[in-house]
Amino acid sequence: MEETDLTVSVSVRNLVEFILRSGDIDNTKAHTDTDAMQEGARIHRMIQKSMPEGYKAEVPLKTVVILQREDKEGSLALTVEGRADGIYTLNQELTIDEIKSTYLSLEHITEPVPVHLAQAKCYAYIYGLLENLTDIGVQLTYCNIDNEQIKRFNESYKTADLREWFQKVVKEYAKWLFWEADWKEKRNETVKKLEFPFAYRPGQRELVGNVYKTIARGRKLFIEAPTGVGKTVSTVFPAVWSLGEGKASKIFYLTAKTIARTVAEDTFALLGKRGLKFRYVTLTAKEKICILDKPECNPAACPRACGHMDRVNDCVFDLLTHEEEINRDLILQYAEKHRVCPFEMSLDVSLWTDAVICDYNYAFDPEASLKRFFAEDKKNDYIFLIDEAHNLLERAKEMYSAELIKEDFLSVKKAVTGHSKKLEKQMDLCNKALLALKRECDDFQVWDNADDLYERLLRACSAVEDFLDDDHGGFEGKDELLDLFFGMRKFADVYENMDDAYRIYTDYTEKGNFRIKLLCMEPAAKLKKRMDNTKASILFSATLLPMNYYKEQLGGCEDDYAIYAPSPFSVEKRIIMIGRDVSMKYTRRSVEEYLKVASYIEAFVKAKPGNYMVFFSSYKMMEEVLEASPVLQEWCIENKDSLESINKEGTKDKEVDQFLNLFNAKDAKSGFDKNSSHPSEDIKIITQRRDMTEKEKEDFLEMFAEKPSSTLVGFTVMGGVFSEGIDLTGDRLTGAIIVGCGLPMVGNEKELFKFYFDEKSGTGFEYSYLYPGMNKVMQSAGRVIRTVDDVGAVLLLDERFCNRQYTDLFPREWFPYVTVNLSTMKERLKEFYDRQ
Repeated sequence: MEETDLTVSVSVRNLVEFILRSGDIDNTKAHTDTDAMQEGARIHRMIQKSMPEGYKAEVPLKTVVILQREDKEGSLALTVEGRADGIYTLNQELTIDEIKSTYLSLEHITEPVPVHLAQAKCYAYIYGLLENLTDIGVQLTYCNIDNEQIKRFNESYKTADLREWFQKVVKEYAKWLFWEADWKEKRNETVKKLEFPFAYRPGQRELVGNVYKTIARGRKLFIEAPTGVGKTVSTVFPAVWSLGEGKASKIFYLTAKTIARTVAEDTFALLGKRGLKFRYVTLTAKEKICILDKPECNPAACPRACGHMDRVNDCVFDLLTHEEEINRDLILQYAEKHRVCPFEMSLDVSLWTDAVICDYNYAFDPEASLKRFFAEDKKNDYIFLIDEAHNLLERAKEMYSAELIKEDFLSVKKAVTGHSKKLEKQMDLCNKALLALKRECDDFQVWDNADDLYERLLRACSAVEDFLDDDHGGFEGKDELLDLFFGMRKFADVYENMDDAYRIYTDYTEKGNFRIKLLCMEPAAKLKKRMDNTKASILFSATLLPMNYYKEQLGGCEDDYAIYAPSPFSVEKRIIMIGRDVSMKYTRRSVEEYLKVASYIEAFVKAKPGNYMVFFSSYKMMEEVLEASPVLQEWCIENKDSLESINKEGTKDKEVDQFLNLFNAKDAKSGFDKNSSHPSEDIKIITQRRDMTEKEKEDFLEMFAEKPSSTLVGFTVMGGVFSEGIDLTGDRLTGAIIVGCGLPMVGNEKELFKFYFDEKSGTGFEYSYLYPGMNKVMQSAGRVIRTVDDVGAVLLLDERFCNRQYTDLFPREWFPYVTVNLSTMKERLKEFYDRQ
């Protein structure tokens, strides 16, 4: 082989699907990408075993093509490789067999899908070249997953013709590769000159070095990094250096919240101001970037969907060759210019960027992961930077679980009546399978299997495919049908892949609908499999405690690294107190306890004018505390209607008045001042609502202004949007009160988790209740101290915080803490503020 400047590898499938795709985006055609489904693998094996003697299955094929540059001197060696499903002699001609499985009725497949045929032609060319053949056959084998019927298409080709066709395909691909090579050369030169953009804080240099070494060694690293350490820049910087040195090819910055994506963007932009040439794209949810009010991804509803595949490559290449920085506005601008879908275009742009900033699901969710990168289950050289990694655990459980609602089948059955007897029958059969389960479920029932329902779902999926492939003018239930179809598909996929880490249960929703759920008890094995196929994974959070728990549950192993980064903040600038005479245990909650909480809140926020947040374990607790205290109600600036609705749901006003009359005699002894008052214009309370819009959330945070002249108190909920991922630096937040331990409500599903982990390791309470609750507590408390200049106070209101079971989970930077009652809290706060 002649010497070249560059070597690149690409799979046959990725090559043809990128260069030869064509046509529309059409969500009304529910053709299944069966190669991504487990049933497809079973069908492949079944067909391969049924073939005649001499049939070779899963034959690895590879060829290297030398491509010359046209604009200047230079060349590259392109390796095209893959596995032929089968090779055998048919009618005295060597034939490449490409097997595709589908839920679609075979009568609707009248010719090979173009990209499927292109795959087979690539394999035919490579094999013909290796064996020096003049002629070779190509066979496309389609098999229906439901009934296992088979349909084949056969063609014969001259290898000379295949060579000419193949050369055109790789030549078109070459322009992309040469562009990418030029960009990486420019990028790498700037990486060599890049310096860390700040003076290192204590422990930060070691953190950066540990991330770099983890990437170089191809391992996983779990980082507990308190607020202010600079987690984002400390992980991004060494990852960028690793790309520049050729240790990896792409960074995936994975987050759970929009605010964290913004922080990542700001970090890359900061490095750009220091001279770094680096392309990154942030993937925005389809609903937020769609040109329509509601995404309707088909040619009839969206003009961009029509012919999108024909135009999108030109659009992406235009953007890449004319813009260095890629942002949402540019995505929209070029999508408009070329008349393509901006969401799908952004996914294609991600193929050619150095970093992709996106939600966890784009990397881990089987239904939403980027097939461009993760469809083929093989090792790659990507770096995963997983921000706020504590959130990944619950998200992963959701990703790998599935559920169906019985009433949805009845609704779709009604919608298709008169349009398709076959589909109507399949919906009825699924409903009957669920009805049989419902008859044995009074409230909650755990099952060993759901085999009967699974078999019926496969047939129903096939019926939906056939229905959607036909023209049904006037059918108004398409959205409802598609939602159920994708739900059935996910349920079937999850069921096929279930292991001992799953439980099946049935119950009833709040609306009374019957539900069956496949519940993923621990996603560690699935997360580990995905991360093991990357170069390295860095998981970091300010609340990754206890470390061994998260390491175990997020797919770590004993050989993986774990570090605790020291906090850069002085303990003199913060005070952490525990109110030892308050209990928010469910059995102890009462008007008396709520009034204690209210008195603590009053005294805490009166100690110093400023901005405060009070985090409650639930909305119900927040509402009941507010209702119990006339003073807090006086301070509340929410509309009266909301308070009236609280009163209807909570304790009656008459009962509160009766208790207050009894409470008068206790005031002097207890130290709690129920009648303490403060002019309403000096202290105001605003409350988080369940149904806040994005604009209302922004307005809520904007009220926490710098240099406040009066006191503002935000009543919020632990685990909600205001309890993590927000930065209220300086005097935008003076202190925080945590009411309760944040333990999840006891419920059937939580008890399933408890029983599962009790059986496995005797850690049911800890894994199901204690650790998730304390994580919410730590996240809420972390809102107070955000920068080295911040000063703040944190009050934990629940006697359980004094127990070792809880204090053992406190992060290092919470020590020392003090236990207080209402009187001593006032003294401690005065001493603390006087020292500042």
